[in-house]
Amino acid sequence: MKYWLMKSEPATYSIDDLERDGVTSWEGVRNYQARNFMRDQMRKSDLVLFYHSNADPSGVAGVCRVVREGYPDSTIKEAGWVMVDVEFVEKFKRFVALEELKADKKLQGMLVTKRGTRLSVQPVDKMHFREVTRLGRIQR
Repeated sequence: MKYWLMKSEPATYSIDDLERDGVTSWEGVRNYQARNFMRDQMRKSDLVLFYHSNADPSGVAGVCRVVREGYPDSTIKEAGWVMVDVEFVEKFKRFVALEELKADKKLQGMLVTKRGTRLSVQPVDKMHFREVTRLGRIQR
């Protein structure tokens, strides 16, 4: 099993929308490296940190799971782009903001915390995934 982080602007599609819908297609990815992750490495049952980007604050809101591996993205006529389907797993008890991710020494090296990393789909180390989910499940 692999672990991922996928970004979505909450005004466009949030963890609450996924909870309501249950399953959705993750489409619209137009970065070659992110596309390659989805096409070549994402597998059914992989777990994903659902990240709210361009939010105030940005951060991780919950977890979803890949339920359908990469297939042609129907939102664009140009061939070669893919999408995956994900299902809702959980909304965190508390939102884990990017600043908290950056401040946590256990999360050093996590791609989303690195300056200039803008990939909307990125791999996450298993230990990092566990730490972020632990933080999200803590009630404060």
